Amino acid sequence: MDSSQGSTLTSAAANVDVCVLDLVPVYVKELIAGGAAGAFSKTAVAPLERVKILLQTRTQEYRSLGVFQTLRRLKQTEGVLGFYKGNGASVLRIAPYAALHYMTYERYRCYLLNNYSSYLGTGPFVDLLAGSASGGTAVLCTYPLDLVRTKLAYQVRDPDQGGKNIIRRVSAPPAYTGIRDVFKRVYQEGGFRSLYRGVCPTLIGILPYAGLKFYIYEDLKEQVPEEYKNSVTLRLTCGALAGLFGQTLTYPLDVVRRQMQVQSQRLTDQVEGPRITGTFQGLAAIARSQGWRQLFAGLSLNYIKVVPSVAIGFTSYDMMKNVLRVPPREKTNSSSASAS
Repeated sequence: MDSSQGSTLTSAAANVDVCVLDLVPVYVKELIAGGAAGAFSKTAVAPLERVKILLQTRTQEYRSLGVFQTLRRLKQTEGVLGFYKGNGASVLRIAPYAALHYMTYERYRCYLLNNYSSYLGTGPFVDLLAGSASGGTAVLCTYPLDLVRTKLAYQVRDPDQGGKNIIRRVSAPPAYTGIRDVFKRVYQEGGFRSLYRGVCPTLIGILPYAGLKFYIYEDLKEQVPEEYKNSVTLRLTCGALAGLFGQTLTYPLDVVRRQMQVQSQRLTDQVEGPRITGTFQGLAAIARSQGWRQLFAGLSLNYIKVVPSVAIGFTSYDMMKNVLRVPPREKTNSSSASAS
């Protein structure tokens, strides 16, 4: 009797869960799945992200060190938590960024297929346009949080000061104490516009990168037999290849963005070359004063970071979509586009 009652309660609870999930709009499910995937993947690769920023911005204490030496020194001077400095701001940024990126990609894709399939077709070119548009949308909505993350990660502790959070530069600006402090002081420096310092190279970089990433990912999947298209391993492999290819083409723009974000934290006599005021001027200035190799500083580390990040991101997103019962989109959109 008890077992039958228990099974009845279990089935009733399951029915309630299904009803609740059915009431949630698809775009909300996509937001939740994308945000969770972004947070999981970003936290997993946070130590590599911190090292990459230190290499990109040529921080004085780390400019002559390699990847593993930098990791070792960070642990010695700041402890394990030093690997995750700025990760709070990073997760606060990446969760809404990934949520918006995935959700708006799906929405833009549906819109293009439903309204412009006769002009654009239904192939990967639609993914190129939808991916670029979604990347730009997500960046504009979350860029101030990326600025905060970079400024916090750029700070390093002086080992000669007993581990205190002091930057070893005479007359250097005082260290930021947290996310709120960065927002307050950056806003005081130049108002609302200062919160978007470096956004132009970011947009110029993210538009082709996001578009290429989705374009290559969807195009690679189209080459795979139907019975293997649901393979998690296949999805991860296609996503990693797309991410690596896109990163290589757009990485110099990321270096310009990082240096623009942190140049206010440097002393005038420590800035190598002229002040960066724009994207193309920054590319030329960095190549001229620091060498063209600086435009790819940290790229090898980014390769190491991208593979697990994409793997965890895609896996988490697929798992969350299954849990939230997000319906498959590809066949539905293609068929609707053909019908129209």
